[in-house]
Amino acid sequence: MSSVDVIAERRPDWDDILSADALTFVAGLHRQFNGRREGLLAAREARKLRIDIGELPDFLPETKDVRDGDWTVAKIPGDLQDRRVEITGPVDRKMIINALNCGANVFMADLEDANSPTWANNIEGQLNLRDAVRRTISFSAGAKNYALNEKTATLVVRPRGWHLLEKHLIVDGEPVSASLFDFGLYFFHNAKEAIARGSGPYFYLPKMESHLEARLWNDVFVHAQQALGIPNGSIRATVLIETILAAFEMDEILYELRDHSSGLNCGRWDYIFSFIKKLRARNDFVLPDRGSVTMEKHFLASYVALLIKTCHRRGIHAMGGMAAQIPIKNDDAANDAAMQKVVADKLREVRAGHDGTWVAHPGLVPIARKIFDEHMPAQNQIDRKRDDVDVTAADLLRVPEGAIT
Repeated sequence: MSSVDVIAERRPDWDDILSADALTFVAGLHRQFNGRREGLLAAREARKLRIDIGELPDFLPETKDVRDGDWTVAKIPGDLQDRRVEITGPVDRKMIINALNCGANVFMADLEDANSPTWANNIEGQLNLRDAVRRTISFSAGAKNYALNEKTATLVVRPRGWHLLEKHLIVDGEPVSASLFDFGLYFFHNAKEAIARGSGPYFYLPKMESHLEARLWNDVFVHAQQALGIPNGSIRATVLIETILAAFEMDEILYELRDHSSGLNCGRWDYIFSFIKKLRARNDFVLPDRGSVTMEKHFLASYVALLIKTCHRRGIHAMGGMAAQIPIKNDDAANDAAMQKVVADKLREVRAGHDGTWVAHPGLVPIARKIFDEHMPAQNQIDRKRDDVDVTAADLLRVPEGAIT
């Protein structure tokens, strides 16, 4: 028997977000795509077991034609041409306003890592995003009032990854995919409004491990656009390359999403974790202490260079990673040291060929912008093709030297 059930709190101000039509839309995504999602998760597990017994990640022979082919992704929308500084943060109401106002080019509103996925946080986040798209979002704390400036960052939303569930929405007896829940509610409520305002439904996609997972996202996009009568290609998505396996399929991931792609991003912290996790059974792939695993190390520099070359060859943005530092109050020496690390990191990125970078704090926006303005006067540097780069599987898998304590 078909059914759609919310097994959690419902508040009157959530009724619009959790309307019957919205839940029916999400349920349609679940019924159409959840079986494939589960199959891809099983394929992840099978691949992990093969790696455990000795198989090493490598470029796929069956997709060589895609890597060798002469193709590009769809034309970049106007409000995604210049992405030199992107700020990331949670979907808290005040944080959304501050991020949109902070002077960054793009704000990635995060339903994934920056959001504790309680039911209330997820639904309040969707409500806040709805108001942000319509520019009606405001917040008051005592005598202080927050509202949007006339000029704001372009809004991009990151749903949770394919491996997670939203246990509070049950469709036909099964919990829905957290990815489809986050994407579906945001898209249903905001896609047409965003397009009408000269932007679009833009996303960041996390934790992918293969081009087949990108194909699933693309099929979700096509289905969703058709269901709401929105032109195909309205959705744009940047994929975080934050798993070691995805690094071997960057061309293929862009190809699968070529009508909806807005590039790739170096999700370096999770990438390092993925390297450790996927190769955990191999004594010859133990990384040294964390302080030694810097972006200058060969395996990480190769990952960055390959991402930039791949994106620019396909006519799309290659985004840099997160500056983990934040301003430190009441300690000038510590703050200066932290800011110098940010400067060095952003210089490395723009000189390598990145088209933009991430920061997690509004105080870092001017620092990152100054560096990219000095070294990237145009909107991006996609025309810098990095033909000097030739990265092999061995390059991506070279373990750096350093102390292991």
